Amino acid sequence: MIIVNTPEVPGRRVTAALGLVMGSTVRSKHIGKDITAGLRTLVGGEIKEYTEMLEEARKEALRRMAKEAQALGADAVVNVRFATSQTMSTAAELLAYGTAVRLE
Repeated sequence: MIIVNTPEVPGRRVTAALGLVMGSTVRSKHIGKDITAGLRTLVGGEIKEYTEMLEEARKEALRRMAKEAQALGADAVVNVRFATSQTMSTAAELLAYGTAVRLE
């Protein structure tokens, strides 16, 4: 599955737009990681616990989006975007969405 954030796949022609596809995941770190991350905010710098969580979330959201596109018979997903939202004080949703297409 080709996944791009551009409206077209370079060197390929879109023959059909199959519709919007999405994949999302809601993630939270356990209390030990939250405490460690909270302590890191006191000294500054990257909060690695949350960086890792968001990296995993992006991969999972993309995987779910690609699975939805595959079920439609798509060859690619174009115009891919990400959105995040806080669902509760200790959890966040990461959403990947785009347009499933068939290519020539």
